[in-house]
Amino acid sequence: MEILLIEDESSVISLIQRGLKYEDFHISVAMEGISGLQMAKSSKYDLIILDVMLPGMNGLDVCRQIRSFDQKVPILILTALDQTEDVVEAFSRDADDYMTKPFKLEELKARIHRQLRKSSSHNQQANDLIQIDDLVLDRSSKHVARSGNSIILTATEFRLLEYLMIHKNKVLSRIDILDKVWGMDVNLSTNVVDVYVNYLRKKVDKNFEKKMIHTVIGMGYVLRNEN
Repeated sequence: MEILLIEDESSVISLIQRGLKYEDFHISVAMEGISGLQMAKSSKYDLIILDVMLPGMNGLDVCRQIRSFDQKVPILILTALDQTEDVVEAFSRDADDYMTKPFKLEELKARIHRQLRKSSSHNQQANDLIQIDDLVLDRSSKHVARSGNSIILTATEFRLLEYLMIHKNKVLSRIDILDKVWGMDVNLSTNVVDVYVNYLRKKVDKNFEKKMIHTVIGMGYVLRNEN
C-alpha cells in the first residue's frame, strides 16, 4: 500500500514511519504543501495523510486541489487545529477523516485501515456496476434497470447483456458471442445468438424510443447509446 504523508514536523514524520514500519505500507513524504500536491498529481497513492499548517500551501487548499483531479483517494487530515470550525472546514474540502495532534499511534492505524477498507469496498462496488446511458447492470446483485425500471432477465440473458455492455460500441460476431457467453465447448448453432438478442431487445429496447442493441448486417451485433 502506498501512503503519501504531507507533514512538516520531523518528529511526527518519524513517529508515523516507525509506527507503520511493519504494516506493509510504503510511505512517501512531502514537507510542504506545493511539493505534496505535485506528488499527489504525479503518482498513485492508496491514502494521503495531510497536515493543515504547511509551508508553501495550506493543507486545506492542498486537499481542495487534490479533489479537483482525484475524487477517490482517502484523505486523512492530521493537525493540531481542534476547533469545531476547523473540522467543518476540512470536511467541506472533502477530507475523509480528521484527527488532532497529539494522537495515539494505534488510533491512527485503526483510522488508516478503516479508510482503506472503505476505499476498497467503494472500488469493488464501482467495478460491479456497468452503466451506459440509462441502462445499468449490477454484477454483484444481478440487477438490471433502464431509466430506473427493473428488467428481469434469465441467467443467459444477463450474461449476454453483460458481454454486450462490456464491449459497448464494438461490433461482436455471432461466433464471438457464442464463444464468450455460452462457452467454447457448447455445440450450438449461431441462430441461438439471434434468438437471445431478440429476447433482450424485447426487454431492454421495446418500450424506449432510443434503441441500444443494433444489428450490423453480415457482421453481428453492437450495443451503443445512440439511435
